[in-house]
Amino acid sequence: MKGLDWFILAGTLLFIVVYGVWKTKGSKNVDDYVRGGNDSKWWTIGLSVMATQASAITFLSTPGQAFHDGMGFVQFYFGLPFAMIIICIVFIPMYYRMKVYTAYEFLENRFDLKTRSLTAILFLTQRGLAAGITIFAPSIILSAILGWDLRTLNVIIGTLVIIYTVSGGTKAVSVTQKQQMFIIMTGMFITFFFILGYLPSDITFSKAMKIAGASNKLEILNFDFNTSSRYTFWSGITGGLFLFLAYFGTDQSQVQRYLSGKSIRESQLGLVFNAIFKIPMQFFILLVGVMVFVFYQYNPSPLNFNPSATKAVMESPYSNDYRLLQEGQIALEAEKRIAQNKFSSALEIKEYSAVEEAKMQIILINQKDSINRVAAKSLINQASDVVETNDKDYVFIHFILNNLPTGLVGLLLAVIFSAAMSSTASELNALGTVTALDLYKRNMKGKFTEAHYVKASKYFTLLWGIVAIFIASIANLFDNLIQLVNIIGSIFYGNVLGIFLIAFFLKFIKGNAVFFAAVVTQIIICVIYYYLIYIYPSGQEKLGYLWLNFIGAALVIIISFVFEAFDRMLKKPLPSI
Repeated sequence: MKGLDWFILAGTLLFIVVYGVWKTKGSKNVDDYVRGGNDSKWWTIGLSVMATQASAITFLSTPGQAFHDGMGFVQFYFGLPFAMIIICIVFIPMYYRMKVYTAYEFLENRFDLKTRSLTAILFLTQRGLAAGITIFAPSIILSAILGWDLRTLNVIIGTLVIIYTVSGGTKAVSVTQKQQMFIIMTGMFITFFFILGYLPSDITFSKAMKIAGASNKLEILNFDFNTSSRYTFWSGITGGLFLFLAYFGTDQSQVQRYLSGKSIRESQLGLVFNAIFKIPMQFFILLVGVMVFVFYQYNPSPLNFNPSATKAVMESPYSNDYRLLQEGQIALEAEKRIAQNKFSSALEIKEYSAVEEAKMQIILINQKDSINRVAAKSLINQASDVVETNDKDYVFIHFILNNLPTGLVGLLLAVIFSAAMSSTASELNALGTVTALDLYKRNMKGKFTEAHYVKASKYFTLLWGIVAIFIASIANLFDNLIQLVNIIGSIFYGNVLGIFLIAFFLKFIKGNAVFFAAVVTQIIICVIYYYLIYIYPSGQEKLGYLWLNFIGAALVIIISFVFEAFDRMLKKPLPSI
């Protein structure tokens, strides 16, 4: 990185922190600190909701996901528009009518304190883990660039977010996210057009898409009914629907964004905005990853995009074996360019047999490429059992650092850091609020002033910031960061959503039945996850993790119904806690 890159990166991050503190200083009551004074317009809500979900993981992992596996990941979002419609019709009016500060406050009014507390604890568990991952993601970047210790970077990034989040609360998060989304989308669009400009002069966008299609990177729809497949049309509109209902309807990091709205209509319009633009945004980010794949069909790429992995194996006794693989890869890349040129020429003359022959040659070369990369990972594993061999999250950052011009590198890094800060700020804000209002305020005896609870929210936000930094320091890449966050959510979200659906629609089920059903459901979901997903290698799971959202919601509803029916049949209430 050059001096201009550092100037742009540091200037952007400093502006966000200073602007957030300056714009929102002086929150004196809970309403100002937690709901931002209820004066947010729909576009602020829409951008804030989108920025909360679009963390640095989105801009690191999603292009890498498309590079390796193609566009199929977009099916994950197919249930989102339907979820937004349901939330606008059911959830938002209910929250406004009850005048709640948190989603879980509603559950006490409907059930009892212990059900509210249990649901809040489930939220704190999964969102606390996710907050650590969203800090860890950008730390990978600077670690790769500077060779700095990951833990040091986690502390630096976490501290930047904590400063303005603790200072200004919900409004600080909302006002900074508008600027962050502008920086994010500007950077991604500029990168996309630079990639197209780097392709050979005869490769138009249309040809680039056909080249990607020849390597099966454009297979968007999968109508397979196999539940072990992670991303299918059916898992997207069922498991994805339940995941997004839970995330946007019951996760305080999102609920807090639209509870700051000036009115019900402003909050609803904000979510409709997100419903319309979220899938196109994710599609575009995946498309950037596909274009990076096309770029590397004509340009050399490393056997493993993680520079630490390459360094580790080259300093080990396996270095000669790795060099042989690299030499083979260089020869294979020459074959790849010839095959792509042949495919491009066949497209121009529009000769079907020539196109198919060239396509088959590309597929065979891709298979050899995959075998080489698997062999490289094996050597890296033998060289070091500490270094991460999964390089999906390094693909995009490798392209940025090695191919983009000075200035744009700094802007793209600012994009990723802005995304990390916006998402982490929302999470810490929600974690502090839920801890202060759902647990501390409701379980502490005695009366305290508004200023006391504002101060408590700030202290708990600070505490969760420290916890998130600690989690980030012990995190690992798993299979892919964006999948890791979604897996963590899927383990808890279905259960939480089921509790809310009972609260909204099954009025005859009472608090004791729901509480015990939720405990049993969470245990069952953890067992299902372990035995059908966790113990299997990536891609070989017996159940796609998105289905956990549907199963969790269905289980808690069914078990609650059984407990309530059994309770009424015996005419003896379940033991209270």
